[in-house]
Amino acid sequence: MKIEKPRGTRDFLPQEMEKRRHIENLMRKVAESFGYREIQTPTFEHLELFTLKSGEGIVEEIYAFRDKGGRDLALRPELTAPVMRMFVNECSVMPRPLRFYYFGNCFRYERPQRGRYREFWQFGVELIGSDKPESDAEVIYLAYRILRGLGIDFRLHVGHVGLLRKVLEGLDNADSAMRLIDKKDFDGLKVLLDERGKSADLFETVVRLSGCSTVEEAKEVYPEFDYSHVEKVSEILTELGVEFSLDFGIARGLDYYTGIVFEVYAEGLGAQKQICGGGSYRLARLFGGEDVPSTGFAIGFDRVVEVCSAEIPKRPVAVVVSFGDFVRGQKVAELLRNMGIDAVVDVMGRNVRKQLSFANSINADYAVFAGEEFEKGTVRIKDLRTEEQIDVDIGELESFFENRET
Repeated sequence: MKIEKPRGTRDFLPQEMEKRRHIENLMRKVAESFGYREIQTPTFEHLELFTLKSGEGIVEEIYAFRDKGGRDLALRPELTAPVMRMFVNECSVMPRPLRFYYFGNCFRYERPQRGRYREFWQFGVELIGSDKPESDAEVIYLAYRILRGLGIDFRLHVGHVGLLRKVLEGLDNADSAMRLIDKKDFDGLKVLLDERGKSADLFETVVRLSGCSTVEEAKEVYPEFDYSHVEKVSEILTELGVEFSLDFGIARGLDYYTGIVFEVYAEGLGAQKQICGGGSYRLARLFGGEDVPSTGFAIGFDRVVEVCSAEIPKRPVAVVVSFGDFVRGQKVAELLRNMGIDAVVDVMGRNVRKQLSFANSINADYAVFAGEEFEKGTVRIKDLRTEEQIDVDIGELESFFENRET
């Protein structure tokens, strides 16, 4: 019986994995250059970790189960809450600010579409311990640098969720209104506000603020808010050369954001254009810790791979023609591997002609003949790109390949 993979998941072939690993490594390199250090949390957590403050939408899509001990667990739908749980339990006495980054798989039961799967991967960072504009600006700048480094064409929008929360202050179940604003569902928002008996002025204020792209415009609509933090973040980003737009309509889908928020959109993904989102939040107190400010972001890794055209560096590949002597073939291959050449040795018992045919079928760069001359200190090499064949002393192998690959 043929068993299919579960709906909403993906298999990745070697060439796809090579691209994914290359992009992942580029992301890691940039994060580490900013002083961020990698962490890892379990794939499943206690369900309560996500039901405390993640919002109704994410809870409805969660993969939850009861284990053999009767505990309610969940496959993680995101990584910010697990990181903050780890911070409270393991890192609360470490010097601050803490700069963490992570790369891991997450799970949500939602409708699969291009770049959006039920098992998906996130790359993200958390800067824990500072509520200064500089910390928010650094996190945004880091996301910007990562995506710019990948050569992606994107748009960065920055806002302040505290403004909308201030406007909706006193509204019963304001989080529901924030989720509607996040989805740009203003018809639904009007119905909600009408049901709550709120005036049309409140609805008009929210709609007008959602269309503001400068602090001056927002001040005209709603002057009763302290805009100094978002002004400072904007000033820093501008001086760093970051291209962005202010967008006071950003609400974010999760309820735990408190201040600066930002989203990144890229073309080529259909309706789901967002590839990165983040902002400032306070979660540690919910998990039994002190009230610590944090800022972070998560990049939708699968979506980034869809739109990233980064060129993958190709390592040279050699097929070692072993003449039936597998051990000698591996000895020759080991020499090549130590020089940065990927070396493949026949395990199928093929004759020389078929080994060469296999080399061509996998687009190998070289065929290296591990014949008896190896015992005398030489090997015969055929450059499959030029068809040139030459005998090379073992002591000169490294310089031979260096000259060929430069």
